[in-house]
Amino acid sequence: MTTATTPDTPSNPGDRATDWLRRRLGRAVVLAYLLATLLPGPALWLRHPHPLQSAPHSQPALAVPPLLLGLVLFAAGLQVPARALGRLLRRPTALVVGLALHLTAPLLIVPLLAYALRHSPDSDGGSGLVTAMILIVAMPVAAGATVWAGKGNGDQPTMVGLVLASTLISPLTIPLTVHALTPQLSDGYADSLAAAGHSLSTGFALTGVVLPCGAGVLCRLLLPAAWLRRLLSCVVPTALAGSLVLTYANAGGALAAFLSHPRPLLLSAALAVAAVVCALSFAVGRIAARALRLDAPVASSLTLACGMNNSSASAVLLTTALPDKPQLLLPVLAYGLLQKTAANRVVRLRAQRSTCPAPAS
Repeated sequence: MTTATTPDTPSNPGDRATDWLRRRLGRAVVLAYLLATLLPGPALWLRHPHPLQSAPHSQPALAVPPLLLGLVLFAAGLQVPARALGRLLRRPTALVVGLALHLTAPLLIVPLLAYALRHSPDSDGGSGLVTAMILIVAMPVAAGATVWAGKGNGDQPTMVGLVLASTLISPLTIPLTVHALTPQLSDGYADSLAAAGHSLSTGFALTGVVLPCGAGVLCRLLLPAAWLRRLLSCVVPTALAGSLVLTYANAGGALAAFLSHPRPLLLSAALAVAAVVCALSFAVGRIAARALRLDAPVASSLTLACGMNNSSASAVLLTTALPDKPQLLLPVLAYGLLQKTAANRVVRLRAQRSTCPAPAS
């Protein structure tokens, strides 16, 4: 989620709750995974659609994960600094480069991964793992990348601009990326993705990603300052808590299936594939930033944008579009954890370099 500028001492209960959750977010995510392992039942209940009335076949159903994802994205849009984005649009080089890298890096990385997995002993040539990676790298930049950019003294306008721009164009880029990479899959998985094509475009990307984020941006632009402060103090901590519940629900779906039929080889392969794609994505951003000789704050934001994708959106999409393949959530969950670990490394390296004394002339 996007981080708002707050004073050192939060002035109201909502700000204090937000500050408390952010400082403990890493441990809370680990706790959510642990809880999903030990108590997956409520997570499975959250993942299934629930009819709004007693007649399940004739009434619309309520799906909790898409609602939680919408809340998280609404809160992200609500915290977008409009003035900073205005300055960024006057000098858009970093935004354009970052967006181009975020969109083109998957077209380089996934075919290499698919080629390597074709020579593995997996019966489908690793197509299941490749499918999960396609649905991750096709997603917009994770809203949480702005938090890491702030911690690492990155260029926040560039980071926020990349999150917002990649989200707004996602109804176009998600189906295009998936369509371009589908030939890397075996027939079964390729057919599954083709069947989910409608939800990948107008259904999921527009209503599940763009509209909540856009609604948050509009509220920030239109609401009076006093109302905006009250809304932020309520929505931001609620969205942080909602993101943890979403993590628990997604983890429960994957881990329950894994624990009922343990497949250690699948778990190892999911971790390995997620680690390779994550490392390559961050490496593309870092190499590009060096080649372009970008300033250190902009380079940090560019690296984070290339490596951090909205894994929560990927998990929700898998749940709705491919409900018969819960095992695909394993690499998605692994990527979600690994990208935070990699982001922490980028932040630490940036902090170390910023504190190093300049060489004597």
